[in-house]
Formats: sequence, structure tokens, C-alpha cells
Amino acid sequence: MPRVLVVAQVEDGAKWEASFRTHGDLFKTYGLKGPAEYGVSGNTAAVCVEPENVQAFLQTLRDQATADAMKADGVKRETVNVLVLDKQLKF
Repeated sequence: MPRVLVVAQVEDGAKWEASFRTHGDLFKTYGLKGPAEYGVSGNTAAVCVEPENVQAFLQTLRDQATADAMKADGVKRETVNVLVLDKQLKF
């Protein structure tokens, strides 16, 4: 099952993390297999999830509830970069 990585610039990394951690109920609506993994370094935040349905999840990123959550978190929407991790390098 592919994972999805979302990376964006945020106004304040500490504020982003504190606000992001309040969105558990929203994430429950995304159809994810397990928890969201995330990290923040300075003003760059990244979230990695494993959705049951990648296309449905990608649609949720365009929903108003997600836009509102990102705004509350201080995400700079124009910097949001979404990568579907659907390939593997086996070694």
C-alpha cells in the first residue's frame, strides 16, 4: 500500500506542531491505516500517512476542513508538496 508524504513551509515550527497535534478527529476521517508520522525542522513540516485509498485521501487535501486546519497550523499553502510513495528500492 503506498504512503503519502506531505511537506510544507510553516510560519512557526513549534506553533505548527502544537496545532497539528489537535487534529486527531480530522485525521480519523481520512481513512488511514495507522498513525500519521510527522516531523518538523525549523519552518519545514512533513507528514507521512498510509491511506486505504490514495485518491480519496488526495481529495481530502482539497477539502475545506483540511484547508481550515492548515490555516490554523500556519501552513503556507502555496508551499505544500504532496508525494505518493508508490515505489521501492530493494537492496
